[in-house]
Order: sequence, then structure tokens, then C-alpha cells
Amino acid sequence: MKKVFVVTSTRADYGLLRPVIKRLEKEQNIDLVIVATGTHLKQEYGNTIEEIRKDGFEPKYKIDILKFGNDELSVAKTIAYTVQQFTDIFAQDKPDLLLVLGDRYEIFAVCTAASALSVPIAHISGGDVTVGAKDDFYRHCITAMSNIHFPSCKDSYQRLLRLGQHPNTVFNVGGLGDENIKNISLMTQQELEQSLEVNNLTPFFLITYHPETQKSTSPKEDMNNLFYALDKMEGYNLIFTKSNADAGGEIINKMIDDYCSKNSHRAKAFFSLGLKRYLSAMSIAAVVVGNSSSGVVETPTFKVPCVNIGDRQKGRYIAENVICTKTNKDDILKGLQKAVSKEFKALADTAKSPYDNGCVPSKEIVAKISEYLSSDKNTVKIFYDGEK
Repeated sequence: MKKVFVVTSTRADYGLLRPVIKRLEKEQNIDLVIVATGTHLKQEYGNTIEEIRKDGFEPKYKIDILKFGNDELSVAKTIAYTVQQFTDIFAQDKPDLLLVLGDRYEIFAVCTAASALSVPIAHISGGDVTVGAKDDFYRHCITAMSNIHFPSCKDSYQRLLRLGQHPNTVFNVGGLGDENIKNISLMTQQELEQSLEVNNLTPFFLITYHPETQKSTSPKEDMNNLFYALDKMEGYNLIFTKSNADAGGEIINKMIDDYCSKNSHRAKAFFSLGLKRYLSAMSIAAVVVGNSSSGVVETPTFKVPCVNIGDRQKGRYIAENVICTKTNKDDILKGLQKAVSKEFKALADTAKSPYDNGCVPSKEIVAKISEYLSSDKNTVKIFYDGEK
């Protein structure tokens, strides 16, 4: 039996890891250990560990790391604390492999502890670029520490090779978000309305906005600009999912609560919709709005118009259904007005997802992990500089 740790720190990464976890659990040669940390354990972020439990998984470790706040200094302290906590765990219960997804600072800290203790790392969704978030360099640091890589599209695959990863360790498996869309039984509009406790939901905007942590923008100013544009779109209901634990996230969430209180006739906010409700809402939304990666990555499969605001996702592949705007109020409003037009909806219907490469990502990931664990791979990382 080979011990595989899967660490999840947010609702977003768990939703993508879910099909992989389900397949790993069925592997007879793998001892699966799930670790829940980050916002999963916080009531103010929806206590989303319950979503893991509803799927039949009980995390062996529940590590509360969000003790310091979420300004820049607090994030730095969280990284240091997380390294310490996971160093202790990995030292006493050493994994044969650590599986992680994405680019969060919490996951960067977990991988720092693992790599220092020579624990091999498998990384999903490396090679992406997101200019407007510090996640960008955390992601590339995780790549440098990882032994096998599962990028979600061709662009990211090629970027990983340019970042010095050996071709034999990089597998373009496609996007797990795309797999979820194809395999989850979506709710009907009536079921969704009952679950959200909202009558006459459509037409509506599905909105998620996170801070731009890579530059000194003002979350308060950005949100006020977004609210201004939303106020002008009076014919649409508004469903918000709240921000994550980045610096500035608390400010955004407080502003969303205040806005929904003042506009309760058409606006409602949730810490987390859960995967099934979120994808069901996305499938029938008039427009997906904000700067979440799901807006850029998952909406092309649904062919739903998306207004992507600011630079947080800058660098990702932009499909035909996505309108990119600046963070000023006039640009956001123009983007929303364009997105709801018949002409743009027709264009969105032509969107093709770069994250569908014809295979089942979770199946490919688990197969490659099993192959890696059964071989005598050298865990020492060597920069691959191409054929000489």
C-alpha cells in the first residue's frame, strides 16, 4: 500500500479534486489520506468541510491555519504557520506522494514542507498564468517543487516544458472542471430555486469577485464600481458567491452582505453553493460575472456569456464567450450590456473549451499516479533544459 495525501484548502479546489479522490479511494494499492485546511474549517467561509463529508469522505487531519487575519502580513504569518504544521504531520505520517491542485498560498506552504522532507508531489493545474494574483508565482513555485504534473490545457502543458519540467513528467489530461460538467446531474431551475430559496430566479447574473493581490488595487473601489454597473442592469437578479481568504477578501464579503441587504428584492449571497448548485446555476445564468477562474475556465463548456473583470485571470486562454473588461465602472457596465445582447449570445454559442482533450482527466491522473508509485522514480528535481 502506498500512502497518498490529498490536501484541500478551499471549496474551489475540492470541487475539482472530487472525481480524483473518488477514483483514488477505489485503488487497492493506495492508502488515501485526505487533509482539510484553510477555509474549509471556518464558519465565516461556509464551513465547507461538510461538503467533503457529504461525499462520504472524512478527512484524517483537519488543520486550522487561518488564525492571523487576511491582510498581507497575516498571509505571510499563515504561510509560516502552515509550513510548521504540515512539517510535523509529514514527519510523523510520511506520505509516499502528496497530491495538490492549483496555486493558493496555503498549498504553496504545504508543498514547501513536503519538498523539504523529500515527499514527492503531484500537481494539478500547473502552467497556468494569472497576472493579477500572487497565485501566479505560488503556482510556478509549486511546479518547481513537483515531480509529476497534470496541466489542464495545451498552453499550460507547453509552458511547463519551458519552465524546465521533463516531458516524461508532464501529462496534458484536460480540465477537471470540464469533467465535472459532463458527469454531474444538474438541478432543474425549479430545484435550484427551491434550494436557493429564491422565486423567479431567471434572468440572473452569477457573480464571484476576488481581490487582485498582485497589485495595489482597492477592493472597496473595485466592488463599488461593480455595484454601480449591476445597479444599471435592473432587470436581472443577482446571485453572489463570496470571496476567498486572500488579502482584501473580508472587505469584499462585508460589502456584498451590505449590498444584498439593501437590494434583497433581487440580490442574495452565499459563502458556497457547493459544486452541484454552482454548476447548475452557471448552466442557466444570463451572465457569469467577476474574476473567478471558473468564469474563464468552465463557462466555455456551457457556452454561457462571461464578463471577466480586471487582471486576476489575465494570461489564461480566453474563449469566444468571455468579455474582458477593466475594473472601472463604465467598462464593467459596457461589458454587461454587451454580454446580454442577442449578438453576443450567438457568439458565445460558438465557444470551444480548450480544457476538453477527449479523455477523462481523473482517470488519467490516477493511472499516472499509480504508475509513478509502482516505479523507482528519483525524487530529486533536475531542471530540464531540452535536448542538448
